[in-house]
Amino acid sequence: MKILVTGSCGFVGKNLIAELKNRKYNDIYEYDIDTGPEKLDAYTKDCGFVFHLAGVNRPKNETEFMTGNFGFTDTLLNKLKENGNMAPVLITSSIQAVLDNPYGRSKKAGEDRMFSYSEETGTKVYVYRLPNVFGKWCRPNYNSAVATFCNNIAAGLPIKVNDASVVMNLVYIDDVVNEFINALEGRANIIGGFGAVPVVHTTTLGHIVDIITSFRDSRKKLALPKLDDELERKLYSTYLSYLPADDFSYPLEMHVDERGSFTEFLRTPDRGQVSVNISHPGITKGNHWHHSKNEKFLVVKGKGCISFRKYGTDEVIDYHVNGKELTVVDIPTGYTHCITNEGDEDMVTVMWANEAFDPDRPDTYYEPVR
Repeated sequence: MKILVTGSCGFVGKNLIAELKNRKYNDIYEYDIDTGPEKLDAYTKDCGFVFHLAGVNRPKNETEFMTGNFGFTDTLLNKLKENGNMAPVLITSSIQAVLDNPYGRSKKAGEDRMFSYSEETGTKVYVYRLPNVFGKWCRPNYNSAVATFCNNIAAGLPIKVNDASVVMNLVYIDDVVNEFINALEGRANIIGGFGAVPVVHTTTLGHIVDIITSFRDSRKKLALPKLDDELERKLYSTYLSYLPADDFSYPLEMHVDERGSFTEFLRTPDRGQVSVNISHPGITKGNHWHHSKNEKFLVVKGKGCISFRKYGTDEVIDYHVNGKELTVVDIPTGYTHCITNEGDEDMVTVMWANEAFDPDRPDTYYEPVR
């Protein structure tokens, strides 16, 4: 199928085209403001589906709203009609189409033209009234508060919040794209005559700012976002896409001594902690046990032995591990344990604990294994 995408260089257009190609829709006509108008005639002759995403959001003159949001829609539909092409057309409108302002009126006019075109020609049309869309590749300091907050907070720039209590309805770009492709494939989600993205997040502007600000501070705390919170998870993905190119990395505090080093990597409030342990040849670390804390050890470089002895017994159990045959070893509660580097190079072990270390409640008690 040949697919025409207007507004192909915009935020939604770029994401849609990328995912269409991921799904092997490779015959795509990309049309944007800089595309020669003669190509519109050629594209509308044989396209099998139209994603009409082009529009005007921030014109220099208010009259450009109607020209961009209604005028070009009319031109596009007339071209399809002239060429006898009854390809389905999907258009992005806005929830502001119900408002009596220049932008809202222009979007409503575009909607009405779509519906009249469908009645006139029998062509299938999909009109999506989108709320605020957020995600990667959205232009900051333009018409997206989320993009602006992510960009400025990531770059250490100031932000301005006029009213933190303002309620916002948000849809994530991946959910938008998935719904649009569902429409392409005949599975559009239609409610009250309009296409709708199934997942909408409702929250306050202040809550969004608080979440994004926490991402900036999370590096120092080694914290991860609440990944079971769908909005927070999507905002985190969005935030990372706005990191300055020279700020992707950040250092960790390595606790180094004559035995090697121990470095915390990640901390979570409910999923524990991940650390990296480096042991020099011949070094044994550990010789302690826990009441409730449990761990998983994974040697990823070198070779060693993880030894256990159940508290109050004499039998020692040895597990020999190495970085060439990755094996996870559980560290049960009530067993004193240690890990010894048996090789001639540094041994690197990834360690997960079910709770982040709390110096006030370490739950760690010295007891030699042997």
